[in-house]
Order: sequence, then C-alpha cells, then structure tokens
Amino acid sequence: MTEALNRTAIVTGGGSGIGLAISRRLAADGYAVALFDRDGASAESGAKEINASDGNAIAVTVDVTRREMIDHGVAEVRTRLGRPTILVNSAGISSTDRFLSITSEQWNRILAVNLTGTFDCCQAVVPDMIADGWGRIVNISSSSAHSGQPMMAHYVASKAGVIGFTKALALELGPKGITVNTIPPGFVDTPMLRESESRGFLGEGMDHHASLTPVRRVGRPEDIAAACAFLVREEASYITGQVIGVNGGRNT
Repeated sequence: MTEALNRTAIVTGGGSGIGLAISRRLAADGYAVALFDRDGASAESGAKEINASDGNAIAVTVDVTRREMIDHGVAEVRTRLGRPTILVNSAGISSTDRFLSITSEQWNRILAVNLTGTFDCCQAVVPDMIADGWGRIVNISSSSAHSGQPMMAHYVASKAGVIGFTKALALELGPKGITVNTIPPGFVDTPMLRESESRGFLGEGMDHHASLTPVRRVGRPEDIAAACAFLVREEASYITGQVIGVNGGRNT
C-alpha cells in the first residue's frame, strides 16, 4: 500500500489476541509495526512471525501502567522504525467479580491498564503526530460499555471511560490532522473470552451465544483488525470521534 510507506504504528497489547491480529494486519498493509506488550516473549514471537512473512516489526516490552516504560518504548520506536504516527491501544485486562467484592486494588488495576494506560500512551505519541501534521489513534474499548455487564462494573467503567476519552481527544486533535476513534468489540474469540468460558461465566458457552448473534458466529480478532486497518488509512480522514461497533449485530 503506497500510503503506508514510511508510516510507523505502535500496537499495545500487540503480542496476543486482538492486538496481535491488528499487528499482523497493519504489517501486511505495509506499515512498520512496534508490538508493545508486558509479555516480552509473546511480543517477540509475534514480531518474529511478522518478519518471517516479509513484514517489518519489532517487539518492545512495555507495561502500560508504567509511564517510564511507555516513554522509553516510544523512544526506541523512533530510533529503530521512525516517528510513530499510528497508535492502536489494545492492551487491556478484565475481571469478573460481584460489585461488593471488588477491592480498591482491583478497581485501580483495571483502570490503570484499560483507561490510564490508554491516556499515557496517547500522551507519549501525540507529539510525534503533531510534528508530522498527521496521526491516527484507534482505541479498543468494549461493547459492554453500551450494554453493561453484571459482575464487571470495574471493567465496564474503564471501557466506558475509553469511549468518552476518545470523543474528547478527537475534538481537540482534529485541527492538527489527527483522528481518534474507538472500536468496541463484541463477543470476540480471544484468550480473555476463553478464560471467561472456562470459569463458567458464559452460561451455556460460546456456541450458544454465537447462535444468538445475528450473524450467527463468534467474532474473530481479524474482524477487529480489518476495521482498524480502515480507520488508519488516509481515506478515513473524515472519520473521527466515532464508536465503530464490530459485534455481529449484538449491539446496534
């Protein structure tokens, strides 16, 4: 893709699940990609796979709850791949607990990764976008922010915060040539969803929920990656501050 030439993307949570699918897709589209992940081994494995397929990727061990690691990682990307002007915030964690059982530590941890981590990564990368006069930010939120979800008050709150943050940032950065959008996935086959199923939190299981989904299947990480790939392109320059649901019709 011609427009991808000399464009560098950072994908947080890039070592597994949705983040890895996004990293693969952006690399296939011609972007240089830095996989940020607190699990350095998974990031290395993902980058190695991408490079074996003629992509250009590096792995950077980053815990998004530590601002100094984010800043160091962004500096490494500038040195090795060039100024990053695409950021996909996919790093996230979930937890399932009854409201009265949620501890302040659990609450703070969920917000630190899902919301504050998104804020810090944006703040670290936006100066490069402003300097370039061009930028794309895609924040991965959750369809649970639309519908709510019992026993996940802390997670839902964090992802709803990501949606509000996206809308505010889009208005501020639009005049600088930077778009900011959010994709809230719904019922996507990821390690996080499989864990929920194994713990009995999906009731009758994934197949049952797939049968209730209008398109009659479980989402794939590649579905999210495809939407993300469009939002970072030049032809999506008039789309900002938007919530682009990718959920098989489960939320409309």
